Amino acid sequence: MRPSISVPTKTPSHLPGSLLHRSATLTLAIITVCLSIGPAQCDETSRARSVPNIVLILADDLGYGDLGCYNKHSKIPTPNMDRLAADGMRFTDAHSPSAVCTPTRYGVLTGRYNWRSRLKSGVLWGYSRALIEPGRMTVASLLNDHGYTTGAVGKWHLGFQQPDPEINSEGKQPKVDYTQPLLPGPLTVGFDHFFGIPASLDMEPYLYVRDDRAVGAPTEQVKASGHRRQGGGGFWRAGPIAPDFRHEDVLPKLAEEAVAFIRRQSDDRPFFLYFPLSAPHTPWLPLESFRGKSGAGYYGDFVMQVDWTIGRVVEALEQMGMADNTLLILTSDNGAHWPVSDTKKFGHAANGELRGQKADIWEGGHRVPFIARWPGTIRRGATCRQTTCHTDLMATVAAVLGADLPENAAEDSYSMLPALRETADGPIREATVHHSANGTFAIRQGDWKLIAGRGSGGFTAPQRIKPKPGEPTGQLYNLAADPAEKKNLHAERPEVVRRLEKLLDNYRATGRSTFLSR
Repeated sequence: MRPSISVPTKTPSHLPGSLLHRSATLTLAIITVCLSIGPAQCDETSRARSVPNIVLILADDLGYGDLGCYNKHSKIPTPNMDRLAADGMRFTDAHSPSAVCTPTRYGVLTGRYNWRSRLKSGVLWGYSRALIEPGRMTVASLLNDHGYTTGAVGKWHLGFQQPDPEINSEGKQPKVDYTQPLLPGPLTVGFDHFFGIPASLDMEPYLYVRDDRAVGAPTEQVKASGHRRQGGGGFWRAGPIAPDFRHEDVLPKLAEEAVAFIRRQSDDRPFFLYFPLSAPHTPWLPLESFRGKSGAGYYGDFVMQVDWTIGRVVEALEQMGMADNTLLILTSDNGAHWPVSDTKKFGHAANGELRGQKADIWEGGHRVPFIARWPGTIRRGATCRQTTCHTDLMATVAAVLGADLPENAAEDSYSMLPALRETADGPIREATVHHSANGTFAIRQGDWKLIAGRGSGGFTAPQRIKPKPGEPTGQLYNLAADPAEKKNLHAERPEVVRRLEKLLDNYRATGRSTFLSR
C-alpha cells in the first residue's frame, strides 16, 4: 500500500484575514526547528521551501484547434498561448476527465474520476450543493499543508454548502442562501482565498463570491439572452442577479483578481493559483477592442480575449520576478462547443481534425490543449505525446513536493513529472477512462479506444444509437491509424473489446485506477 504523507503538516486555517498569522506561525516553526535540530537538518528544511510556485489556468470550452501552436490553420490569433508553448512543453494527447465542466473540475482538484462521486452525468447548477466530499484531499489542501498560500479565482462550479442527503436530483435541491457563509466551498477544500462566480456564466444566480461570502446579494432579475448563433446578445438564462453584476465585466474582473493575487505574494512562501476562467464558454462577450479581430466570429474574438487574459497572468509573474520559479500549466476543461456547422461557416476547426465537440465521448469532447512551462526543468519548445489526464495533477504535485499520497486520495492520478522532465521510459498511465455528458464511458489504452455504447453521448446528434440485431453494441477505434474515429472496429477485434471491457470493469469495481504500491 502507498504510505501516508510522512512530512510534518499543519492544520490549515481558512478564516479570511488569517494569512498574516499563518505566515508568522510558519516562520516561527522553521526557526524553532533550526534551533533544535541543527544546521544540517535546517538546510533540508530550507530546500523543502525551494519548491516552485504553481499556476493552473483552466480555460472553459477552449478547443484543441483554437491555438495556433496546435492548428496552423486556426483563424484565431493566440500569441500569448503560443509563446507559452514555445517556452515550455506542448502535450498532443492530453485529456480532460470528462467532456463537460463540473466533472473535470472535480477530477482536477481531487485526482479522482468524477463518476465515482454522486454526480453520474451532466453538471451542477448555480444553486447546487458542494460536490467534493468532506475530508477528501485536494491539490489545494495538499499544497496548503506543505506551506503554500493557495488561491482560486474564477468559475467554481463545484457547489456551495452542504448537500441534502434526502435530495438526489440536482434540479430539485433547495436554493443556496447567499446571505449566509458559503460553507462547505473553496475555503473548506484547501484554499486560503477565493474570488469568482458560483457556476457557468450562463447559469443563474449571477453574482460574485469572495472567500465564503456573496459580494452582493442577487436581489434583481435579468431576462434571458439568446445565443449569438441565433442573433442573440450572448446567451444566458433568466434569473436573479446582483445589482452591479454585468456579464461582460466578468472575464476582465477575474483577470484583475488573478493578477492582484500574484502581486500579493512574496519569495518567502510558495503559492498555488487555480485560475478556472469563465471563457470562452457562453455567453460570448468579447470586449469592444477584440470584436471583429478574429476569423471565427464572436467565439473567436472571445478566445482572443482569453489569450490576452493569460498574457496578463504571465506578465504579472514576470514583473514580480517569479516566472523562473513557477510551474505554469494552461489547459481546458473540455473541447469547444463548436458543431460541424460552425466549422463550415467560418472555416475554423475549433477542435482541430478531431471528431465531435464538447460533451461528446469522441476525441473532440475531451482531448484538449495542454501546455506546461517551468524554466530550468521543462525544455523549451518540447512536445510530449504521452496520454495524460487532468486527474494527474495531484500525483504530479506530490512528486514535485517529494510527498507520498495516502491510499484514500488521488485514486486516478499518475505523476506527469517523468513526462515533463522527458525521463519516462514508457507510458506513464496504464489506461485512461473518458466520460461524456450523458454518462457514456470509454477507455483508452495505447492506440485503442473502446466506447461503451453507440452515438456521441453528448451534443452531437445522434446522442444514442440503439443497435439493431447483429450490429456492434459499442465503438472501437485505433487512434494511431484513425485519429478521426471514422472506422468502427468493434466487430472485427473482439479480443481487444474483451480486454478493454475487463479493464474498465476493474477500474469501476475497485474504486481506483492507480496501483497502491506506487
